[in-house]
Amino acid sequence: MTTNYSYVEAPNLSVKTAEGTVYAYRELGEKAGIPVIFFTHLSANLDNWDPRVVDGIAKKHWVITFDNKGVGLSSGKVPDTIEQMAKDALMFIHTLGFEQIDIMSFSMGSMIAQELLAIEPRLVRKLILSGTGPRGGKGIEKVTKISDRDLIRAIFTLRDIKTYLFFTRTDNGKQKAKEFLARIKERKEARDKMISIKGYRRQLKAIHEWGMAKPADLSGITQPTLVVNGDDDRMVPTSNSYDLVQRIPNSKLIIYKDSGHGGIFQYHDEFVKSVIAFLDQ
Repeated sequence: MTTNYSYVEAPNLSVKTAEGTVYAYRELGEKAGIPVIFFTHLSANLDNWDPRVVDGIAKKHWVITFDNKGVGLSSGKVPDTIEQMAKDALMFIHTLGFEQIDIMSFSMGSMIAQELLAIEPRLVRKLILSGTGPRGGKGIEKVTKISDRDLIRAIFTLRDIKTYLFFTRTDNGKQKAKEFLARIKERKEARDKMISIKGYRRQLKAIHEWGMAKPADLSGITQPTLVVNGDDDRMVPTSNSYDLVQRIPNSKLIIYKDSGHGGIFQYHDEFVKSVIAFLDQ
């Protein structure tokens, strides 16, 4: 069965786990083969995915996006550790009945993906880590400070915080930020709920502690891995992406010029082509 709608039109679906948590999700593409599960960033709900990225990958693959526990239309309490977020994601994936998945992850979602692999490596066939770094990586513990500073900046300039967190302040970066923010507002009906302030702070706590934790041994990640970032990521310094490919044996790196944390959205066309080529290899 193939869905005949775009991400902007995709219905909000839900599934209830055995322990009672309701997870909200959307799915696109032909429901065949190995699904690509999207793991999202700090504070994000279903509406924060760039529809060009989701639609582009869904043309060739079965795609599923979901709200983390306690976020948006999903029930429960937001966990305050990355490891617990990974366990919750596993609960969602197993409830849908999947025995193998590909992971497309961004920022905090890529941290969750790494912890998921440590718990259940056989579940994952291929892995995409974007805008992220390893546990204990350089500068990750500063995410709270950077996010708080940019939130104040966003309030005073009446702009979305992602303008500053995701994009460079060059003319090109500013223009790409506007375009991205317009795309994630294209959906008009049945939009998701924003994360609560309390939930947001719990996620920040989890990222901070993950950044301060003992570095993980990533040599056990044997899956083909695609690491992607912009060349000027302020949120999770780009040096972490280079670190990841040095430590993950079967990995490949893509760095986009004049782009920041949200490089995959700035270069969405190129990114989608790279993802499809990677997944189809």
